[in-house]
Amino acid sequence: MNASLKRVWKKPRYALIMIAAIALLLSGCGSSASSKLSADKTNVVTSFYPLYYLASEIGGDYANVINLIPTGVEPHDWSPKSRDLDTAANAQLLLYNGAGLEGWIDDFLEGLPKGSQLMTGAMSDGISLLDADSEEAHEDHDHGDLDVDPHTWVSPKSMLVMADNVKQMLIKADAAHEEQFRANYEKVAEQLKTLDEQYTRELGAVKKHDIVVSHQAFGYLARDYGLHEQSIMGLSPDAEPRAQDLLKLAKFVKENDVKYIFFEELVSGTLAETLANEADVDTLVLNPVEGLTDKQQKNGDNYVTIMESNLQNLLKALQ
Repeated sequence: MNASLKRVWKKPRYALIMIAAIALLLSGCGSSASSKLSADKTNVVTSFYPLYYLASEIGGDYANVINLIPTGVEPHDWSPKSRDLDTAANAQLLLYNGAGLEGWIDDFLEGLPKGSQLMTGAMSDGISLLDADSEEAHEDHDHGDLDVDPHTWVSPKSMLVMADNVKQMLIKADAAHEEQFRANYEKVAEQLKTLDEQYTRELGAVKKHDIVVSHQAFGYLARDYGLHEQSIMGLSPDAEPRAQDLLKLAKFVKENDVKYIFFEELVSGTLAETLANEADVDTLVLNPVEGLTDKQQKNGDNYVTIMESNLQNLLKALQ
């Protein structure tokens, strides 16, 4: 296992113990993060953007949703600070993906003060998870301690499961507004079902099925819609490829008439561009929707609009 994967996926226990100690001190004198909490709404802390989107849409007017990861930050590169633990300790819900995405979560939860009433849940529960070494999860890379592919949300089918989990957690935390949460959930679910139908229908009609991506984040998308993913980097975008991986991929691109190499906005596209130049093909964006850029946020983009753009780029590449 290389050093970068160790840094991303397995945070030292002593660091989280220190966070817990500092957070307990801060809780007595206040912190900037705790000012985001609301006294008259259900406070929901989410670990990354897809869950922020779901909690905001389903919670509506009755939830104050706080996303831990700032706009423009790639979640694999993020680790919690003392103010994040303090915020979560005073909220009602903490929603995280699970499946190994948040390598810090166990120690984070252990660091909560004993009196905290925080409810927590892994929103990937109920999704059939892909093994890290499955065919869909490109087997040439070293995955370290990861047993499964954590990128569940990139498939609309999985996102529907996650939306239902978010709804159930909101009802559990605030039963008085169950009717409103259910009504909001139905609106979100309808959008996700429409998205799923579009992906199923339009990708079912393409001539090609191989996609070459920079970051191995599209295994669930590939499984659910009949595609085959080849990735430059592993499950973490910091997992550096070996030279023979790049040569093998360049050969694959040429032999299988792949026209585009996909890259994403929140991590460097250098390797994707290098491979595209080597294989004499072009690049396109395929967004794993791990977070929004500042520009996307200003434009009013969300999970659905980004996934619609992804579909158009997939269709362009696979005709």
